[in-house]
Amino acid sequence: MLREIEGQVAWVTGAGSGIGEAAAVALAKAGVRLALTGRGREALERTADRVRAAGGEALVAPADMRRADDVERAWAAVHAAYRRCDILVNSAGLNVPKRSWSEITPADIDAVVGVDLNGPFYASRAVLPTMRAQGDGLIIQVSSWAGRYVSKLTGPAYSAAKHGLVALSESLNQEECGHGIRSCCICPGEVATPILDKRPVPVTAEDKGRMLQSEDLADTILFVARLPPSVCVNEILISPTWNRGYLEGVKL
Repeated sequence: MLREIEGQVAWVTGAGSGIGEAAAVALAKAGVRLALTGRGREALERTADRVRAAGGEALVAPADMRRADDVERAWAAVHAAYRRCDILVNSAGLNVPKRSWSEITPADIDAVVGVDLNGPFYASRAVLPTMRAQGDGLIIQVSSWAGRYVSKLTGPAYSAAKHGLVALSESLNQEECGHGIRSCCICPGEVATPILDKRPVPVTAEDKGRMLQSEDLADTILFVARLPPSVCVNEILISPTWNRGYLEGVKL
């Protein structure tokens, strides 16, 4: 039976756009108090406005997820405001246009791995002491289809980082389940978010309309959040029905 989560506190990274923004709004509608983190304050403030319009409460705490000290400062602001964290949604994500082995630069590798893998490490590590003290906590890692299936489409840095995020999530369940902490790794196929604009091959509006939408992932996150604390959904692999990777003649 799904439970009510009104009054809980959720910290959402990557909250300025895409899945993170949609998840924040969906959680706000369920009565959850929000803390929003991402690099751009202006984008976070827009999400905060949407959260408040939905009847929710929002704290804006910007951070560059690639920097451990930035993440720690953001978490300090969240903890000072709410004194707890029931749900962490690690949704910050990044890829670069020149992503193949023949094109990717060390700086781009650092950027992709920094946001997609190091950021979730830093945020997860930050909340663990509070969740242990509570004896309860849910961490949702937004990985990717590329976290399960390597492809040239996403490039080596993104694929490696997202595979690492799947391992990170499972290691949390191995070590922290005795403290009532559970981690769910969501691995979506193509989602119509701004990250698509970094693709080497442009994605048409028609194709975007057939993909997963940010709201689909927000509903998935909300479903996991409303499950009883005794339930750990270790991993969710989700894709569009019209899966371009399965269709012949579709240029990716």
